[in-house]
Amino acid sequence: MKTAVMTDSNSGITKEEADRLGIFLLPMPVIIDEQTYYEGINLEQRFFYESLIEGHDVSTSQPSPGDVMDMWKQILSKGYDEIIHIPMSSGLSSSCATAIGLAEDFQGKVQVADNHRISVTMRIAVMEALHMANEGRSAREIREDLEKRAYDSSIFLAVDDLKYLKKGGRITPAAAALGTVFHIKPVLTIQGEKLDAFAKTRGMKKAKAIMLKALKEDLEKRFPGIDPKYVRIGAAGSGLSLEESREWQAMLQEMFPEVQVYYDHLSFSVGSHTGPGVYGMGFSIVQDPSIS
Repeated sequence: MKTAVMTDSNSGITKEEADRLGIFLLPMPVIIDEQTYYEGINLEQRFFYESLIEGHDVSTSQPSPGDVMDMWKQILSKGYDEIIHIPMSSGLSSSCATAIGLAEDFQGKVQVADNHRISVTMRIAVMEALHMANEGRSAREIREDLEKRAYDSSIFLAVDDLKYLKKGGRITPAAAALGTVFHIKPVLTIQGEKLDAFAKTRGMKKAKAIMLKALKEDLEKRFPGIDPKYVRIGAAGSGLSLEESREWQAMLQEMFPEVQVYYDHLSFSVGSHTGPGVYGMGFSIVQDPSIS
């Protein structure tokens, strides 16, 4: 069986990477002032975050059912027998549930993995799927494997400006006002299903320290004694400069010297709720040490 691997731009995988690796990438729609753009196609980081900062009407949307099914049909027409499709977590978007429903019309040729991941941990799930597909595993086998190990991951992120969480209704206007006055930086976590509060601190420097400690403790508690070659750690950010992103990746690499550490921009689906200046990190456990 020839199995295709498909995901969306919430994985942090760029179109250039996807083309090079043989992954099929579905760009996520972003609506700015009632005009629809597509992440990584005609919408880049700078314009997206400038639009947020300048107060434009910015929202994200799931791909249209027609776009999803058209892409599946195109892939199957290229000679693939089946597709393993890995969308963002069902707990963060309805796009996963929609895709599962649409797949019912494809007689088992399309398997949608509810992998409960996004961003840096979703990237690793896609890379594992590609590895398994190259080994000749069926789409169903890959889906079952990814879903079984979906929670072998963790994400933390620190938000710089509370107004975006206020706009999304995740904190009250009063809490946002007080937080701004006292330079409060909330630390959030994604443990599979939802974006939840983890801690609050004053200043981004302390927030980074809290995240580093939390990630290390979570990894050691849940996977004691694990060989570092089976751990992948992703540094992430939204609207960071090249220097800031490199410094953040280097800080994580220093904390975890024996682990592969990579950097991705946060997807616009996350960035639209958190705004720019966000620092994030996440770990994933892999089954094969060759996964990168």
